[in-house]
Amino acid sequence: MDDERLARFEAAYHQAYGLITAYAARRCDSPQDAADVVAETFTAAWRRVDELPEGEEATLWLYGAARKVLANHHRGANRRRARHVGLDAAMADLYGDSPDSKVELQAIGQVFRTLSDDDREVLTLVAWEGLDREEIATVLGLSRNAVRVRLHRARRRLSRALAQADIRYTTESRLTPAERPL
Repeated sequence: MDDERLARFEAAYHQAYGLITAYAARRCDSPQDAADVVAETFTAAWRRVDELPEGEEATLWLYGAARKVLANHHRGANRRRARHVGLDAAMADLYGDSPDSKVELQAIGQVFRTLSDDDREVLTLVAWEGLDREEIATVLGLSRNAVRVRLHRARRRLSRALAQADIRYTTESRLTPAERPL
């Protein structure tokens, strides 16, 4: 590998490692899974270093690569989970209602998980990664206008799903189940 290609990879790695690690950590069930996703993402970047853009575009390219690695990771996890449905149900029955659980967050998480993968992805790129529409367009390989429409629709669907679950936004800027006192 020549010095220019190595330098391009190292620059992208140093610039984006923390961002890609945070991206993966927020989307994986364990730190070990997140580390695997990060390693696979940078392995893909190493293999495709000639396609790796320079500067800020490299970070967006790596987000896109991490998104694909995560999709593969989640498909594998779903296959494993399907094999253990009975055990998961039994464990949920035993430990699902712990006294220190955060009902509001659990309710919102349940509603969020009912959204489509595309809706969850565009919402988390905005909320967790802090990306703007143009950056999301680069990550997802879409036009900026398509991202604007997807984001609007995803927010609308989340709002409707929260309303159907009787979770409302209060004046104290907290999402809470409506039946719970503030």
